[in-house]
Amino acid sequence: MEHAYQRALDYLYSFVDYSLKHASELAQADFNLERMERLLHLLGDPHRAYPVLHVAGTKGKGSVCALSAAALRAAGLRVGLYTSPHLLDYAERIQINGQPVPHADLVELVERIKPFVAQVPFLTTFEITTALAFLYFALQKVEIAVIEVGLGGRLDATNVVWPHVSVITPISYDHTQVLGNTLAQIAREKAGIIKEGRPLIVARQEAEAMEAIRRIAEERRAPLTLIGRDVFVERRSFDRKGQHLAIWDRHGHRLETRLALLGPHQVENAAVAAAALWELQAQGFPISDTHLRQGFSTVRWPARFEVARFDPPLIFDAAHNQASFRFLAQTLAEIFPQHPVSLVFGASEDKDIPAMLREIRPRLKKLLLTRAHHPRAASLEHLQACAQQVGVAFESYPTVEQAFGRALELSAQDGSAVLVAGSMFVTAEAMELWSALADRLSSAPRPPQAERG
Repeated sequence: MEHAYQRALDYLYSFVDYSLKHASELAQADFNLERMERLLHLLGDPHRAYPVLHVAGTKGKGSVCALSAAALRAAGLRVGLYTSPHLLDYAERIQINGQPVPHADLVELVERIKPFVAQVPFLTTFEITTALAFLYFALQKVEIAVIEVGLGGRLDATNVVWPHVSVITPISYDHTQVLGNTLAQIAREKAGIIKEGRPLIVARQEAEAMEAIRRIAEERRAPLTLIGRDVFVERRSFDRKGQHLAIWDRHGHRLETRLALLGPHQVENAAVAAAALWELQAQGFPISDTHLRQGFSTVRWPARFEVARFDPPLIFDAAHNQASFRFLAQTLAEIFPQHPVSLVFGASEDKDIPAMLREIRPRLKKLLLTRAHHPRAASLEHLQACAQQVGVAFESYPTVEQAFGRALELSAQDGSAVLVAGSMFVTAEAMELWSALADRLSSAPRPPQAERG
């Protein structure tokens, strides 16, 4: 079966995959919805077979999706979840009730879709994968699907859905070569998911971004719920295992809950998810605050300040722009205030690397530069120049394995925290290395115990 699964992945990757393209190529990409609409029509419009919660934004959209899906599962619903990119396995992108699509099912789906793909020229890997997700959810009769936007919103392949609720999480600078160089331009692209008359939940935004979103919501007569105006949140306490918070709104909802995800930014994400779920409740979905508490308290989202080891700390994080590094630095200061940090860092070539490093610089004891096996990974020379620009001392390693090994060595010597961040691809490689190391340690023969007597 694994050979068949690899052949299915080879087929998907044989199409244009903009996630593997350089920034200059991405800027020239022909994004439109016509190909997607035609393919889905040939498949019988599977995306119309179930309600949808559609989530766009720069940061936090994956966490909002995970929180929402977990609460909906707790309500006993059959829930589809589509996110991107994956960390370790392509099948992670398409889940039902928290379980990735089985490899055998994905192979079968790919074979099923091939004749229809052949009828639509110039499809991309992401478009085909999105169609696979929509088809799988229809075939598996999900009762609701939580769909994360891939890039932007207006022309994203997911923007063919007609959602029951749309969500926009915090917007910051990212993918500027495609989405625009100002927050207003980026916000207009994200706000492209807003549909006529459909409720919209929006996280707190910079004024420039909020004004752009508000204008489009008014044009499309989309009822607007704002965090900080209509829905409120207060963090009561936190520790290394999670945080307690209260969320309430103007309609009498009040939720006291524990959140398993760490960091002050996750408090905002929880408020956004709660607002979206309360809107679904108002539309008749059988979801209660008990289900929200159950979902929020148990959800885990890989590489979102994921603490793989507490003593000494080992943290995997998907932070890859300035705003997310600011959140990361805040969470480090809260959870591990006494630990100096050895950061294993790589980034894509189109990122503002100096800005990311400035946010985390006060916590750094050692910066270990590296690059993932990815076409868009910045060269070591470029990373070194950025580190020098910011005034951070560094060591450089050609592979993630070498950099991660050095960080673990330093941690063993002085108890410093190991943090891996900057690129989802670097983080994924380090997570695989750690998993393999843990497997080896767990299977190693133990020395015989001395008899007592």
